Amino acid sequence: MLHYILQTVAFQLFFLIIYDLFLKKETFFNWNRFYLLTTAIASIILPFIKFESIRTMVPEQFVIRLPEVIIGEVKPIVANGQIDIQSEAITNSNFIWSWDLMLYAGMVLAGLVFIYKIIKISALIQKNPKQWNGNLVIVNLLKSNAAFSFFNYIFLGEWIKEGERETVLKHELVHVSQKHSVDLLLFELLRILFWFNPLIYMYQNRLMALHEYIADSKAMRQGDKKQYYEKLLSQVFDTEHISFTNTFFNQSLIKKRIVMLSRSKSRRIHLLKYALLIPMVFGMLMYTSCQKEAEIENSELSLEQFSYTLKMPGKMTDEQKKIHNDYESFLRNNSDYVAWAEIDYEKDEVRYSVHNKNEKVPEGFIELQVGGAIGERAYPMFINLKETSQTIDVSSNKFVANDYEGAIEVPFSVIEKAPTFSECESLPTMDEIRDCTRNTLSDFVNKNFNTKIAKEAGLIGRQRISVVFKIGKDGKIYDVKSRAPHPLLEAEAIRVISALPQMIPGKQKGKNVVVPYSLPILFEVSE
Repeated sequence: MLHYILQTVAFQLFFLIIYDLFLKKETFFNWNRFYLLTTAIASIILPFIKFESIRTMVPEQFVIRLPEVIIGEVKPIVANGQIDIQSEAITNSNFIWSWDLMLYAGMVLAGLVFIYKIIKISALIQKNPKQWNGNLVIVNLLKSNAAFSFFNYIFLGEWIKEGERETVLKHELVHVSQKHSVDLLLFELLRILFWFNPLIYMYQNRLMALHEYIADSKAMRQGDKKQYYEKLLSQVFDTEHISFTNTFFNQSLIKKRIVMLSRSKSRRIHLLKYALLIPMVFGMLMYTSCQKEAEIENSELSLEQFSYTLKMPGKMTDEQKKIHNDYESFLRNNSDYVAWAEIDYEKDEVRYSVHNKNEKVPEGFIELQVGGAIGERAYPMFINLKETSQTIDVSSNKFVANDYEGAIEVPFSVIEKAPTFSECESLPTMDEIRDCTRNTLSDFVNKNFNTKIAKEAGLIGRQRISVVFKIGKDGKIYDVKSRAPHPLLEAEAIRVISALPQMIPGKQKGKNVVVPYSLPILFEVSE
């Protein structure tokens, strides 16, 4: 949000500088009106326009995370009056003041000021006598010498001299016919959205002056030029000043209006100045379009600090351990970035590096999820594994021979048929097959997991176990690993998952393949 605001302000400032330096003194009033309106809107829209390729969708996770298996009744943890975030209850967060809140508060206040102005205009219409002339409504302001217009309403004070009344009316009729109130109302809305931006007020002031120049130039054609000057110079009246009304008796503008009326008409060749808009807008589009690429390039320079190369097998030096810790911490806390592990099979080494998730992944790389301790967020890693009987253990940086010869792991994002139990295979839809597989697995764990082990180990309260395993190309369970608060629980989880009945293996291109899974188990031990 802040970056967008800064871009908008910068664009508006640039447009206004060009206007004041090259266009402000020209008598092409309608062209200047078009310039101010167009650039004010363009400065708001341009930051959103980017010429870039469609972002590729992020692939699904390599390791399927099954729904949590809850054994028995698990009570939610209550601390300081709040329920644990992992329970189904929703807690109330504390009220925190923020810049966003201040922005919205300013919008509300600016909106209330705008409503007050509308009410003030409506009150003048209701309280004073009116005269209709077709679609035009002339409101005679009692005990006033003010003169201004708002849409098809022209407000004229009863104290305005009769000889001046006709000149003022002609002037205000131009405002009505040119629909100048629409311009000013647009800037009132921008003042609500960008109440903190002084350039919006500067835009509006310049546009109000242009409206007076346009009305003067057209009204003067219908009468004597000298008399029109004299009537402008004689005006020392007070007026109702409302920012979205066109006011005739604006003393601060009287001198500027006379100077502009006395200025000779600009030469047509000067219209070429408006061609400055073309390179300006093109340059802004180039900036907004290339900005993301520049951010990626700048980030890549800093991402080099997370790169390191290790021999396989090999131990990390103290320096490499520090880089590795920073590397994992960065990936777990920045979801816009992913890890690459590029294995050099000839040198038996692997290079780890961090990249933006929008960066194109080299061909031959597959995605997997690298997990950590319980409660830590896994991060995506792309790795160029060969279709051999070996896989890589990322945590220890070693090739590990599988217990199943020739096994090939296939990402779930591309697998054609996921593993399931025999009793689920005949179900008509894939959703029903998946639900059946999850329920069968959950029932098996509930029936076979010995929760008494936790009590025997002296554990009480909530116990959470994370289990990862693979369903081999023969449908059997391999490589079961677990993390738990106690080694006995880890061993029990491995025992139960290893005892799962043989499944129908996953298939890819007609061949049986290996599919990895992750399963959380949760139960509670009473005191």
